Amino acid sequence: MFEYQEKAIQQLNDIVLNQENAIMQAAEYLAACIINDHIIHTFGTGHSHMIGLELFVRAGGLANVNAMLDSMVLTSEGSRRSAEIERISGLSKIIYDQHNISQNDIMIIISNSGRNAMPVEMAMIAKEMGIRTIAITSLEQSKQYPSRHPSGKKLYEIADLVLDNRVPSGDGLLKIGGNLTGAASTLSGVFLINLVATEAMKIADAKGIKLPIYHSQNIDGFSNDTLYEKYTGRIKLL
Repeated sequence: MFEYQEKAIQQLNDIVLNQENAIMQAAEYLAACIINDHIIHTFGTGHSHMIGLELFVRAGGLANVNAMLDSMVLTSEGSRRSAEIERISGLSKIIYDQHNISQNDIMIIISNSGRNAMPVEMAMIAKEMGIRTIAITSLEQSKQYPSRHPSGKKLYEIADLVLDNRVPSGDGLLKIGGNLTGAASTLSGVFLINLVATEAMKIADAKGIKLPIYHSQNIDGFSNDTLYEKYTGRIKLL
């Protein structure tokens, strides 16, 4: 077995072992969105946006997901640029206002460090607007360093529910040549978000709800047009 393989398996098992109740609570929140036809919004900056993107318009995925993607904070516009921008207060409100977010929706905010201004501020805005929030973050790393938001708050201190990705401080599972490497935050976040989503689907299905799930566009005989039509106008980047 490869070292990263072994450490990654331990990492994923550790996530579940330590917070099964929180995972099931998050699944209940998402299930309520499925059952009542509300939207699940996801927000992350830098590499964290990939975790929210994981749920968005993909084969076998839920159609009632809105990834709050914005070029301002994506690495496609420059990695150092996006790293600086996510530390600036006031920008999250601009992004929030561009999306159709209703009070019964859910927002999943992803930030490994949980300390930068934009994810912290997005959680604050959601809380102010009465939107229930789920944070995916590393409690180990977040608790070690000060917030970069003027409030002094970090993401885990604001969110209604926290899912700890159990990632070590510095986001690495291995030491090679004295260097911490073998990133874990994306792997852990994608695992968590798929785990919660599939458990939510099971809950909704058990209640007899027709699940709004996309089919692969590369398999003949299926069409997603009905779902596209249903959520056009409610999901910005559909």
